[in-house]
Amino acid sequence: MSRLIWAGAAAAIAAAAGVAWTARGLPRPPIAAIVSAAHAADGAAPIYYRDPDGKPFYSATPKKTADGRDYLPVAADTDAGTGEPERSADMAAPAAKGERKVRYYRNPMGLPDTSPVPKKDSMGMDYIAVYDGEDSDDGMVTLSPGKIQRTGVKSEAAQLRRIRTLVRAPGTIQLDERRVSVIAMRAESYVQKIADVTTGSRVTKGQPLMEIYSPAISSAAAEYVATITSKTTANIEPYGRGSKQRLTNLDVPEPVIAEMEKSRTVPLAIQWLSPRDGIVLQRAAIEGMRAQPGDVLFRIADVSVVWALVDVAERDLGSMVVGQQVMVRARSYPGRTFAGQISVIYPQVNKDTRTARVRIELQNADLALLPDMYVDAEIDTGSPAPVLTVADNAILDTGSRQTVLLDRGNGRFEPREVKLGRRGEGYVEIRDGIAEGDAVVTSATFLIDAESNLKAAIKGFAEAGTKQAAGEGGMTDGGKP
Repeated sequence: MSRLIWAGAAAAIAAAAGVAWTARGLPRPPIAAIVSAAHAADGAAPIYYRDPDGKPFYSATPKKTADGRDYLPVAADTDAGTGEPERSADMAAPAAKGERKVRYYRNPMGLPDTSPVPKKDSMGMDYIAVYDGEDSDDGMVTLSPGKIQRTGVKSEAAQLRRIRTLVRAPGTIQLDERRVSVIAMRAESYVQKIADVTTGSRVTKGQPLMEIYSPAISSAAAEYVATITSKTTANIEPYGRGSKQRLTNLDVPEPVIAEMEKSRTVPLAIQWLSPRDGIVLQRAAIEGMRAQPGDVLFRIADVSVVWALVDVAERDLGSMVVGQQVMVRARSYPGRTFAGQISVIYPQVNKDTRTARVRIELQNADLALLPDMYVDAEIDTGSPAPVLTVADNAILDTGSRQTVLLDRGNGRFEPREVKLGRRGEGYVEIRDGIAEGDAVVTSATFLIDAESNLKAAIKGFAEAGTKQAAGEGGMTDGGKP
């Protein structure tokens, strides 16, 4: 209605001006010039200023956007609902000088609804303008500088790094089975005397533990001494060898046999010596007792090297290899670590706990680690050589497909499918898809991905609507082209 009133007034002004100019004998000016002058005079004082992108930002005085563009003036004859001059529905908003051309306006809630002119949705929210170049077909996503700043988009170059992947597993300290000795008699014997050795005592190799008397050992010793002292058999090599072998078979310590050869006498009691350095784990010998063959009198273990038996989850077994370095922490010694390496991966999985046992050899020179002590192991299963990596939060993972966003500059981002490897310390290995030095988006990746999906959906609906409109326009009332 305001446009009709303004047009009528302009026509009246033009007619009156034409009569006046004709009466004076002067050439009549063009009516369009008079109408333009009247419109300019009428629109010389804008009632407010609005954001050039159609956003719900307004100002009572002239103002500039964050990127330096002027707010657009809104005259009194504009549509109060959209802030644009009244126009027919099939007319698109004209682009101001120096501004990007608006292709269409999309629903602010992401619904598949577009409009060729500015519009509001049912909740009063302005439709968002889509400019030329933002809806390209090269597979890239383009964002304005303002949107990049608001969403906090950051990029980081893909680099070569060594990924450390730590597998943590609990376990216990156990004795090295190869470093345990048992002292048991091989013939009926009597314990006559025991040294000052108790359970827990530390002994050295060759240290006397007890004195025993055995009829079988005494008989073999007498035979051996008689053989080596006889004038007939002393110089004959085969003689005496069998008697010495009997003493060896009875497990008589070698130093005791050597002493018999030197003294040429048979001792009444045999001193039994410790076979190794270690800790006395068990003492069953008692003075005066009779020991039957096979009875264990002492049990000694060398604890300078111990095992840590840890239970590793089934999912981590694929990354375990013999020789990997391990750091073990004992709960009894906070802050202290013991270095070791994997020696054996047991070939069996516990069906109840779904774990496999891994053996770790540890040096225990100060005897700090004790059998059955609880420990926690950290196994480094990372790559020995540097690999191409990106930040872990740069990956868009759908489960069946992994993607990163490459920053191509000027607000352009390219989705790129990649193949992943190991993960650790906030980084993930990239086995295929990008090269070293490529700038990869590490923050706001999901926002950019949502933007690209939204644009693809809107584009699909827009193309479908265009094809449908073209099809309807090419049909006659009779349904024939």
